[in-house]
Amino acid sequence: MARIFMKGCEAIAEAAVRAGCRFFAGYPITPQNEIPEYLARRMPEVGGVFVQGESEIASVSMVYGAASAGCRSMTSSSSPGIALKSEGISYCASARVPMVYANISRGGPGVGSIQPAQMDYLQATKASGNGGFEMLVFAPASAQEAADMTYEAFDYADRDRNPVLILCDGVVGTLMEPVELPEMKTDEEVARIKNAKKPWACIGHGSDYATRAWIQPGQWSTVTQQRENEKAAALYESWRRNDTRAEEYLTDDAEVIIAAYGISARVSKTVVDILRAQGKKIGLIRPITVHPFPFESFKKLDYARVKAVLDVEMAIPALMAQDVEKGVGDRAPVHTCLCSGGNIMKKEHVLTAAEKLFLLVK
Repeated sequence: MARIFMKGCEAIAEAAVRAGCRFFAGYPITPQNEIPEYLARRMPEVGGVFVQGESEIASVSMVYGAASAGCRSMTSSSSPGIALKSEGISYCASARVPMVYANISRGGPGVGSIQPAQMDYLQATKASGNGGFEMLVFAPASAQEAADMTYEAFDYADRDRNPVLILCDGVVGTLMEPVELPEMKTDEEVARIKNAKKPWACIGHGSDYATRAWIQPGQWSTVTQQRENEKAAALYESWRRNDTRAEEYLTDDAEVIIAAYGISARVSKTVVDILRAQGKKIGLIRPITVHPFPFESFKKLDYARVKAVLDVEMAIPALMAQDVEKGVGDRAPVHTCLCSGGNIMKKEHVLTAAEKLFLLVK
């Protein structure tokens, strides 16, 4: 299949369409504006619906409604906009309604900087909304991965009847590079996907299946609520066994390990190659799912050989470092290489930090 030169945000939008998404509601905010802009044109071409809501809250509520009717549905925003959507996302998790959303992250807290950052890690992986629900959270490091992960996300959402998040920093969302797009689902395939949801979806009255007009997101008895929470906990545990993903790059003989995701991992991989050419034994662990986190990738390292771990993030204070430290335990020191406020991680910054670690571990 031919490759197309496009932005990461555009790749996400087109991949959603090709996955059978036929409803999108969103609200403008930098740096994710290319997603709704693209879908405003693209959705009508495939018989889908695009809505620019009057707010983030309205938009995610529309997605909740469309997804409840069995339509593959999506929204997107950036950082503070995602915070506003958190209640609606929690409603979808409670009601077991599948939906996909993308966070093209910027600096924070508050309104923060409109430039790229990785400051939403804890929000994405630990507290995307009230009630302790969890989601699969994918972190692409390229426009190609952004497309591939978005395409897959709709299948995961339908499989689990749960929200799925594409956590994409603003660099990956706005850079342009060649993308090989996934196959376009036919109208017949899209119809089959929707029809398969009839046993639970809100499809109106007079059907042979469910006749409810909406899906209630809670307010159950204590017995029912606990039972639903137990079912959700079992689902989350299955992800840890079956759906955790990480790239382990040149880790077999490494004495220093870099831990990074998204664009920071892409920069760090270049640093690994530079230092390997100098004879230094260094490797990279890149979480592809930042939730569930690939703890096993860190636990299985040979700490008789690995002397230090370098956590690289576009976040101050360090956020993913908390999970890295949990995976490493007390078996090696975890150092950090950080930037924030819209500053993009530089190769020279990571190179200097890694070289200092080699001096320390001699």
